[in-house]
Amino acid sequence: MMQSMTGFGKANGVFSNKKVSVEIRTLNSKGLDLTVKAPSVYRDLENEIRKSVTENLDRGKIDVGIYLESQSDSKQLKINRELADSYYNELKSLNTSWGEKEIDYLAIVMRMPEVVSQSNEEISEKETDFILNLVSEAITQVVNFRLKEGAALRQEFIHRLTEIKLGLTAIEPFESTRIQTLKERIFKSLEELKISEIDHNRFEQELIFYIEKLDISEEKMRLNHHLDYFTETMQTAKSGKKLGFITQEMGREINTLGSKSNHPEMQKIVVDMKDNLEKIKEQVLNTL
Repeated sequence: MMQSMTGFGKANGVFSNKKVSVEIRTLNSKGLDLTVKAPSVYRDLENEIRKSVTENLDRGKIDVGIYLESQSDSKQLKINRELADSYYNELKSLNTSWGEKEIDYLAIVMRMPEVVSQSNEEISEKETDFILNLVSEAITQVVNFRLKEGAALRQEFIHRLTEIKLGLTAIEPFESTRIQTLKERIFKSLEELKISEIDHNRFEQELIFYIEKLDISEEKMRLNHHLDYFTETMQTAKSGKKLGFITQEMGREINTLGSKSNHPEMQKIVVDMKDNLEKIKEQVLNTL
């Protein structure tokens, strides 16, 4: 089924004393532009998160955010007692040799390099599964969101394609009219030039030449084919790029119709067809 590239999904859960939320936002993009923002404690999971997102969301500008909304301190303080004792003894000895009064050695020692260090807690296999399941749940929500938006896109495409087809039907009455108008215009020009004798065979040959130049039957046939092909392709999943190529071909045929119309009413209809095609192109950019 057709999907939009716009989507949003959020999953929340609690593991031990941690409240975790995963949010995924997607927008349109020609390729995959994936950003993952996670607390340092979950940094080691980034490759697995990226793999899961890539396999299920295919492409788009995708932002994944993992947030620890509340938790106890996940970092443990470690004091290097041996190094602290060494600093203390050296400082006290130096202070005594200088004859200075006693000072707060503890405050000084605790600020010395490598005396105090922080280490992230190791996450268990169960917590890893918990986080990846939240990511999977958020991905499912994004896919459902994209499918819902895709259904709306499909209806928009059907409406615009129908309008273009109606335009093809609407120009038919003017096709024969413009030929008669062309014939009369040529006769009028000959009369203005006061040419009394006309080689009717040559005149018919020249008229046929102009008629062939204005003939739009092939353009109409090809455009109808592209419209049907677009409709058929919409039924295929992840067809956004292909639909983009089809709209380019549709645009070529409509432009040729405009250049060959040679009739004000036909030109108005072609302008409306171009307007509908532009709206299709805009939405195709957001189609997965």
